[in-house]
Amino acid sequence: MPESGNWERDVLEKLVLASIKEQRRARQWSIFFRLLLFAFLFIVLFGALGWLGTGIPVGKHTALVNLDGEIGADQVSADRIIKGLDDAFKDKNTKGVILAINSPGGSPVQAGYINDEIWRLRRKYPKIPIYTVAEDLCASGGYYVAVATDRIYVNKATLIGSIGVLMDGFGFTGLMNKLGIERRLLIAGKNKGFLDPFSPEDPTQVAYAKTMLQDIHQQFIQAVRKGRGNRLKETPGLFSGLIWTGDQSIALGLADGYGSVQSVARDVIKAPTIVDYTPQGGFVNRFAKHFGAALVNDLLPLARSGLTLR
Repeated sequence: MPESGNWERDVLEKLVLASIKEQRRARQWSIFFRLLLFAFLFIVLFGALGWLGTGIPVGKHTALVNLDGEIGADQVSADRIIKGLDDAFKDKNTKGVILAINSPGGSPVQAGYINDEIWRLRRKYPKIPIYTVAEDLCASGGYYVAVATDRIYVNKATLIGSIGVLMDGFGFTGLMNKLGIERRLLIAGKNKGFLDPFSPEDPTQVAYAKTMLQDIHQQFIQAVRKGRGNRLKETPGLFSGLIWTGDQSIALGLADGYGSVQSVARDVIKAPTIVDYTPQGGFVNRFAKHFGAALVNDLLPLARSGLTLR
């Protein structure tokens, strides 16, 4: 028989060891559940930031590309929109593409690149339609892009059109005279100081600039005529830079009907599942725009140093 008092110590040691094992087991389960929670949050975060791709839709889907903001090389660039469109058309499950536009316009060069690419994709993938959904604003360069798509859908309050070109700037000669400031501009080539804001306006340079604007305006007009065809009802003022409501744009043939991204996907393309192919920006923008929105919902200036379609 065990010595007196030893059995109590043995029982106490067993109880202590059992308690330690239980605590270890509890800690292991706690670590497991924490890792599981971390993995879940990791998937949600990276999915919201677009790092897990566009997802794997079941069957056919509608591809979405957003053009939101002023069009320019440093803002909503042609490269960004073209990449999204290319990815959308290449996906074998894409039944139709929606280009959602909310833009006041911007660079005619960048808008022209996108317009040309849409025509190329339409020729390459003739069985995949592409539609524009004009949201709050689809003006000037935004409309230049839209006219390359098969159809344009609007809301009755959408502002659309503004088929014109501008070159803006300032003149400071009067202020300089009042302040006694003298402008000293040395050039080689009599037009090197073209439309310099600190020099008196040169009528010859102004006339040349207006000719250049007219040339680009005609390019815009031809793009509209090519895209809209016989749907366009050419009336006085149509190409004057005026802007119209969605109601007016349908009457003028600038748009085809009413619709939102969801209704066009559901009722026109007949593929209500929407997959967003819009390329995402850098980490900060992706985090602010997508992760914040995912947590809440699911769990404009271009430097005007030159020409704009506005």
